[in-house]
Amino acid sequence: MTTTTALQALEDSSASVRLRAALEVGTTPDPSFVEPLMERCAVEPEFFVRDMLTWALTRHPAASTLPALLRALRSERAQARSQALHTLSKIGDGRAWPALTRTLLTDADDEVARSAWRAAVLLVPEGEETALAAALVTQLGRGGRETQLSLSRALVALGEATVPALRAATAAPDPRTRVHAVATERLLRDPDTGFEFAIEEAKRVVALGGSGQEGR
Repeated sequence: MTTTTALQALEDSSASVRLRAALEVGTTPDPSFVEPLMERCAVEPEFFVRDMLTWALTRHPAASTLPALLRALRSERAQARSQALHTLSKIGDGRAWPALTRTLLTDADDEVARSAWRAAVLLVPEGEETALAAALVTQLGRGGRETQLSLSRALVALGEATVPALRAATAAPDPRTRVHAVATERLLRDPDTGFEFAIEEAKRVVALGGSGQEGR
């Protein structure tokens, strides 16, 4: 498959053909491939193909991909924003940090927000961790288990910088926020604790009127 044919094949009806096409384009990177890859990322329905598209983008120099990825963060299409964030986290270029705005960290689409949390934790400059933690705790209690687990992982990854904001959140008026905050504190203290166990324990603590800080 030539690269020209591969670019055309990115829109094939067969997922296996699209996967092979993304592999081909990533194997022979060229700046002219970046836009077609980005366009496909925004609409590709199959996770494993999107993953290969991301890999293909990471094969290109950041000078070619970064401007396109930053533009995609402003897309009206949620998948375009999410995939751009995912790719930025894989590239790991700190120049993307200013684009990881509170708007993205609190995006109404759970997948976009989760991708933003992961990218932010990886790209946060030294000294900005406490401010990032303060922004992330505003999302405690949000969504289902998968979303809550993603947020807890992001907060735990920030380490001690998370503690002040988490402690404040354990006294939040919303019970879901308190439960999630207490559970995340438990995970921060003991990373080997399972998330489900931490949540159930936190529910008991909150139901009894506690904040998880008693006895410390």
